[in-house]
Parts: sequence; structure tokens; C-alpha cells
Amino acid sequence: MVEIVIGAGPLAVADVVAVARRGARVRIHPSALEAVAETRGIVDALADDTSPHYGISTGFGALATTAIAPADRTRLQQSLIRSHAASSGAPVEDEVVRALMLLRLRTLATGRTGVRPIVVETYAAMLDAGIHPVVGEYGSLGCSGDLAPLSHVALALMGEGDVRVDGVVRPAAEALAAAGIEPVVLAEKEGLALVNGTDGMLGMLCLALDDLARLLDAADLAAAMSVEGLLGTDAPFAADLQALRPHAGQAASAARIRGLLAGSPIVASHAGPEDTRVQDAYSLRCAPQVHGTARDTADHATRVAEVELVSAIDNPVVTLDGRIVSNGNFHGAPVAAVLDFLAIVVADVASMSERRTDRFLDPARSHGLPPFLAAEPGVDSGLMIAQYTQAGIVSELKRLAMPASVDSIPSSAMQEDHVSMGWGAARKLRRAIDGLEQVLAIELMTAARGIELRDAAPGERTGAVIAAIREHVPGAGADRFLAPDVAAVRSLVASGAVLEAARIHDLAPAAADAHGRSDR
Repeated sequence: MVEIVIGAGPLAVADVVAVARRGARVRIHPSALEAVAETRGIVDALADDTSPHYGISTGFGALATTAIAPADRTRLQQSLIRSHAASSGAPVEDEVVRALMLLRLRTLATGRTGVRPIVVETYAAMLDAGIHPVVGEYGSLGCSGDLAPLSHVALALMGEGDVRVDGVVRPAAEALAAAGIEPVVLAEKEGLALVNGTDGMLGMLCLALDDLARLLDAADLAAAMSVEGLLGTDAPFAADLQALRPHAGQAASAARIRGLLAGSPIVASHAGPEDTRVQDAYSLRCAPQVHGTARDTADHATRVAEVELVSAIDNPVVTLDGRIVSNGNFHGAPVAAVLDFLAIVVADVASMSERRTDRFLDPARSHGLPPFLAAEPGVDSGLMIAQYTQAGIVSELKRLAMPASVDSIPSSAMQEDHVSMGWGAARKLRRAIDGLEQVLAIELMTAARGIELRDAAPGERTGAVIAAIREHVPGAGADRFLAPDVAAVRSLVASGAVLEAARIHDLAPAAADAHGRSDR
């Protein structure tokens, strides 16, 4: 099984995905545990200091001016976790919980938070044991970090609250005992260190980037098949034309579409002077520009994630020279902004996909295809309502594109008077990505049927995609129960099977990486 080492060097987005989605194990590097122990000595030395130190000898948030007696400081940490574990709503997905656990563990292992090594080791043991604290969807304002979600994890570390193990909800104490893990009694500073981070929103950003690496390729594939099936031209995708506007993402998408259409008999069949159309509709001709914008946005978001993945986010933080200093690094603004940015481009890619689908169904614009691609129009409705489904999803995606990060509701008696709402931005992005996957599946299903209704054969790569779809979904014919067909093609998009059939990664520009980013 893959093992991710914490503390030996920076984590990558792919490492987060490996732990969150594929169950990779974690190991704490010995040098990280040494750094944690050294920093803990600084906190211990301040335990009896008469000067106030936030989170060590004071209350939290608006209660930061309240002094806490030494005898009450363990109870202070426990009370913090119990009171802050106040989330509500449907439980978030296990992969999200695993991602936020890994990312908080990463920060703890930097040695900048002041926790004891036992806290780091126990946190890692919970993750490896598949003990996933139950975290409600609502409760984080993205500042001071994802407080409520992380508090539910810390509560489980203490042996309290509920967890999921193999999808079954159990008391945390019972699950820890079954795994041979001793609950942790928190000492000074540790409760605060466990909850003051942007780990939930960052984890969801990493997962979204993994999804978009696949879905933006699928969008290029769907666009190519629509160009082919709608008798469009591949001329606008020429490399010299794209070079006139040298955005890296645009170039990558155009190269993919160009390669997918290479050698297509359908494209060649109408390339002569008898075709009087001057240019295709925007939804065909401008696909590289829209898809490329999404690629460049994901590129920018990846750079933000990479900075966050080498950051030590806590408040107060123990500096390299041994000071304990309050700061604002827990504010989620950098992550929240790119989460919202991604939701915007997701909506735009889906909107263009729906427009291409609609062209297939309208005989006035489909260049000879039957209405709604129906076998017997009038008796049959063909794919009419599949486009309705797309339209409904796209409409929702436009609403989800409204930025969460422009909102702020002050909290903690105005101590936390400007918050990022990054957790909310991440949650809506997950829903938007789910919608994009469905929209692209419907376009692929529609384009496959439209291509099959043409007299000429498709290209080699698009033909292979149609063959892969036909292994699960029948071709044109009398109307049938359509929802299973949509679900089947969606599964092929989700698994990457359609991309494998098209051998799309063979078409990637030499400088493009796994996230669709291209060196400039």
C-alpha cells in the first residue's frame, strides 16, 4: 500500500488525494517528531509564566483577556473542543474528513504548533485505522480556520463524539479501543492547535483539482465529438491560430481537440468548397478559449494549494526562534477566493456543453439530423428531456458560481469581524463539479448518437469512445427508459474510461502536467 511520509518534505496535491481517496497510509518522519518535541518544550516552559499567552493561559476569541489558572488549563482545552464541535447538517464525505485530518496532521508535524508528539502520533493512528469523525456540513466560517469541523476530529481524539468506521457510525471511544488507540488528554495549547487551520477547505480544493484534471479532459473530448457530429470544422483549432493568443490552457485544449479530430472522415467529408458556412457557432469554435480558461484557473488554484501545503497555520504559532506569537494566517481568504474562481469556470464549461447538446436536437441547426435525434419524431422524443436535465443543472451551477468569499458575518462578539466563508465556497464547488460531470455525460451520449446518424465514419479516437459507450448504452432506436443510460455514461466519465478509450493523454502537449497545467 502507498505510504505518505509527513515531515520529510512538502506534501503534493496528489499526496492529499492518495490519502483521502485511495486510503494511503501515513508515516511521521522521525525528524518531524523531534521538531515537535523541541517546540513542546517551549510551551511547557511558559505553563507557569505569569504573563498571558493566548490559548495557553487565556481564554479564546473574545475571551482572550480572561486569565486561566494553571489548574484549569487542561479543562480549558477540553472545553474548547467540546464547545467548538458544534457543526450541523448532513455529514460530510469521508474523503473530505480524511483530507482535513491529513492536512491538520501535516501542520502539527511542522513543529510550529506546540503540541506533544503523542498528539501527532495518535492523530496519524486514527487516520490509518480508518476512524473518520462525523463532521456536519455547517459550522465553519473559514476563519479562524475550519473550527467546528476540526473540533469534531479533536473530540474523537479525546475519545468523545461519533465516528464512522467502514461507513458505520460508532462512538469514538469504542472505535479507538477496537483499534488499540488510547484517547489523548489534551495539555496546554493543544486544543487550539488542533482546530486553528484551513484544512477542510484546502482538502476540498485538492480533491476538486483532482476531479477537474479529469473533467476538463472530458470537456475537450465532448467538444471534439460535438464538432464532429455537428459537421463543424477543425480549422479554428490550428496551432498557428491558437498561438496568436498564447494562453497555456487554451493551447492545451486546442491541441487535445485537434488531435481527437485528426483523420476524421466526417470532418473531411464536408471540408470542400460546397460547404458555404463561413464559421461555426461559438460553442464549437470557442471551446479551447473557454476550456482553456478553466485549465488556467485550475493552474492558478494549484499554485495556491501548493503554497498552503508548505504553510504552518495556527494561532498563536511557535516561531523558529522560540517566540509564541498571535497572527492571522488562519484566515481562509487565499483558498476561498480560488474555490470561488473554480466554481465560476465550472459553470462556464458546463454552460457551453449544454449549448452544444442543444444544437444536436434542433433540426434547424443540426445540419440534417432528425429532431431530438429521435427514431420516429413525434412518436419518439429522443433526447429532448436529457437536454432539460442539462439545463436544470447548468442553471444551478450559475447560482453556485455566486462567490461565497464576498460574504462575511462577524462572529465571536466582533473579535472575528471578517471571515472568509471558504468552507462554504468549497462545499458549493463540490456540488458544482458533480453537476459538470453529469452535463458532460449527457453531451457525450448525445454526440455519440449524432455521429452514428451521419453517413461518414468518425475518427479513430472518437470512434473508440463511441464503442466504449455502446458497451453500456444502446444506440439510436425507439424511446426507452433514459435515466440508466445517463447514469452509465456518467460512470464512464467518472472512472476516466472514456478518456482511456480516446487515449487522450497521448495528445497532451509535452509540457503539460497531470493537472492540465502547461509550462509557459
